[in-house]
Amino acid sequence: MAWEEWQRLKAAAADRDARTRLNSAGRTPGPGADADLAVHDDELGQLGAIANRLRDRLRRDADHAREATFGAAVELSGAGLRTGTALTELHDAWNTKSRTLVDACGHISNHLDFTRAQHKKDDDKVATSVSVSVINKYMK
Repeated sequence: MAWEEWQRLKAAAADRDARTRLNSAGRTPGPGADADLAVHDDELGQLGAIANRLRDRLRRDADHAREATFGAAVELSGAGLRTGTALTELHDAWNTKSRTLVDACGHISNHLDFTRAQHKKDDDKVATSVSVSVINKYMK
């Protein structure tokens, strides 16, 4: 890669980064981009539901062969085969990784639920503040 090409790629990346910032400090986003952050409750709800279904399915399906795998590992180890020890390690690693993935899906689902609730609270607060300020203006 030539030095000029490297400099051109760096400049292009910096320009893309500047357009993706929420606080653009006077810079306008690229063509067709919307400068405002929009939260759509129905989309967050759908994503949360998908994450929750994925978590439930992973929890069920990741455990499908656990007992059979562990039983085979015990039998192989009992027969003096090193394959049994390797299968036990595989079994333990699979359980750890699958539980981590299930937990991550749960965290995503919970975070989206929290975000929806917090967004509603923020919207209600703004609506109440605007209503009160308008009423106060007319009361003076």
